[in-house]
Amino acid sequence: MSDRFGRRQPLMIGLAIYIVASLGCAMAGSIPELVLWRFLQALGGCAGVVVTLAVVRDRCSANDAARALSMLILIMGIAPILAPLIGGWIVTLFDWRALFITLALVGSLGLAATYFWLEETHDSRHQPALVFSQVLLNYGRLLVDRKFIGYTLSGGLARAGMFAYIAGSPFVFIEYYQIPAHHYGWIFGCNAAGLIIFSQINAWRLKKHDVTVLLCRALWLPATIGLILLAGSLTGHISLPLLLVGIFCFVASIGYIGPNSSAATLATHGQQAGTASALMGSLQFCLATLSGFFVNLLHDGTTFPMVMVMAICGIGAWLAHRLLILRSLPK
Repeated sequence: MSDRFGRRQPLMIGLAIYIVASLGCAMAGSIPELVLWRFLQALGGCAGVVVTLAVVRDRCSANDAARALSMLILIMGIAPILAPLIGGWIVTLFDWRALFITLALVGSLGLAATYFWLEETHDSRHQPALVFSQVLLNYGRLLVDRKFIGYTLSGGLARAGMFAYIAGSPFVFIEYYQIPAHHYGWIFGCNAAGLIIFSQINAWRLKKHDVTVLLCRALWLPATIGLILLAGSLTGHISLPLLLVGIFCFVASIGYIGPNSSAATLATHGQQAGTASALMGSLQFCLATLSGFFVNLLHDGTTFPMVMVMAICGIGAWLAHRLLILRSLPK
């Protein structure tokens, strides 16, 4: 829709749906009703993720886009880490309904900002009519695009490793290592700080280095860290300091990988930036969902499930880039 009608209108419609659905969640009187409103909330909220990336692609070259995304990652990258902490604080002071009222207020701020300050960045005057078969064809072309899939998987698998940490770390730190629950937030905060710092270092380095070069160099880190943590877990020699340092480096590396992989993915899809952004986001969220699912499925009371999924994701990200991107480059 954003490729056909421009960026502003679909974004505002999505935010309006998000606001109404958030208020619906706050007033829900049963679990099925809450689930329905939550589905509509996600449906509207996805517009913010998709259109934001498309707007950046409309305005920027690959390197400039990566710098812009390094700034956006201050919100988009740390949201999954800080959101549980903020949510827990709101619930402690008020109740669960206050969470959704807060989300409605945040959505209202986003809608106002879009209406008053976001200029249209996509010329849709000469775009063809929105035909379902053509939409499917566009997605099909992206799915067989070697570079698109390579960059999407390399960024998505690395981020999925971070979601494995988010899914498994409460048990690992609080139950396995007996860290007091009220100290757990400090671990989350330190890792979030690492993500922020690395994303800003990435923005600075992009002034002198190409986005693809920095991505290639950064993908070694989660793969190596994942292997070290997995070896430590298998041998029973994974100390708390080693795990803390390893996870910090793994999560911080997303500050490099996330913006650069997204910018490289969208670099050659200017006219279909909305379509490419949507498919990239869908595939990457699927990977993140699967990583959390397998951490819980393999739960055995040790650190093994979490670090194994993190290792698989880190190595998979490196392999996807090496097999699908580097091998396609001219010799």
